[in-house]
Amino acid sequence: MTPASPLLIGPLSASAPGALYEQIVTALKREVSEGRLPPGTALPSFRGLAEQLLVSVITVKRAYEELEREGIIYRRQGLGTFVSDIATDRSREVKLARARALFAEGAQEAAEAGLAPRDVARLAQSVLKDHAETHLASGGASKHGRKRA
Repeated sequence: MTPASPLLIGPLSASAPGALYEQIVTALKREVSEGRLPPGTALPSFRGLAEQLLVSVITVKRAYEELEREGIIYRRQGLGTFVSDIATDRSREVKLARARALFAEGAQEAAEAGLAPRDVARLAQSVLKDHAETHLASGGASKHGRKRA
């Protein structure tokens, strides 16, 4: 197990969308899904992360509890809190569900704007093409671009 080290998930903002604990949850899921927090990595204590992020211990506790319910992390009495072995897959599942919901919402908006299903499909292809070009132009190649076998 990797020792706990400062996480690079801040800064949090009360004016940003979502409660502070949700911002912590989102940031930790992102760190896990992008491989910066591999399975077995020790996370800071409630108090340590609260001090680092300048939030209350209760805020961190709530975030950790949600992540534990989702199977992203686990706690061991007297040892600490760690990234679970299934965290990457669970985090990916959550992201895929969110992406699907956003696509569905976009399809609904397009239909309400009077676009035919064929036109919605063209619009989606255009957006995907633009995204790919922008992503490649910025020098990044998605490590999640291929579906796992």
